[in-house]
Amino acid sequence: MADPEALKRRQQQTWAAGDFSMIATQQLLVGELLCEAVDVHPGQRVLDVATGSGNTALAAARRGGQVTGIDFVPALLERGRERAAAERLTIEFQVGEAEALGFPDASFDVVLSTFGAMFAPDQERTAREMLRVCRPGGKIGLATWPPDSLIGEMFRTVARFVPPPAGARPPVLWGTEDRLRELFGGAAASLRAVRRPIVFRHRSVESWLEFNRRFFGPTIKAFETLDPAGQEALSRAMADLMRRGNRSGDATLVAPSEYLEVVAVRARGA
Repeated sequence: MADPEALKRRQQQTWAAGDFSMIATQQLLVGELLCEAVDVHPGQRVLDVATGSGNTALAAARRGGQVTGIDFVPALLERGRERAAAERLTIEFQVGEAEALGFPDASFDVVLSTFGAMFAPDQERTAREMLRVCRPGGKIGLATWPPDSLIGEMFRTVARFVPPPAGARPPVLWGTEDRLRELFGGAAASLRAVRRPIVFRHRSVESWLEFNRRFFGPTIKAFETLDPAGQEALSRAMADLMRRGNRSGDATLVAPSEYLEVVAVRARGA
């Protein structure tokens, strides 16, 4: 079994590589739709877990929420502060971990995470922490990648070349309703999961690959572990996958995928 602390350090190094804020520019709509799904009300206390550069935190603040965003990559939090200042929004960005949220019980009316908490090594502990800081009757909103989505297939492609640490659960389990019900169990009075479309657009498949190799931490770290022949093989496999998913009809890349939008209500007796 992998050492939990070693896994956590490895994850922090992975997500600190590159600049995830560039990747997040392609996911802006997801945070907006999630805030609509949980129906953020003005004045509600909102926590965005693994906020990155703040997409979903900003969306919640635009709706009048009193928002806190946490992440374990300080550079991404700084980018979030820059964006909030540009929009004249008040958001408290803090360094923090999904597995150990530094807030008292029932501190928030709404707890959110967009493609973030799902990557924490200890899935059960992460779910418990999100439930703990959400008030009874409050809402937890998630956006996650399903195993059978284009991005889920991309994770499997990379794993063929760079296997995950022994004992690590696949993050895409958060993209299945069965696993979500296991994680939240009787602590959720209700849980609704809806698959939504997302489309990845680039000038070409090659530019998409270059973009990911430059900015996406997991891709950067995967390539760093491989020799030149392995890097070439992984490049071909990733590009082939996106070509199969491409629906542009020309030299550009327009690749549809799906993600899972989840809204859970914390049970009042939990």
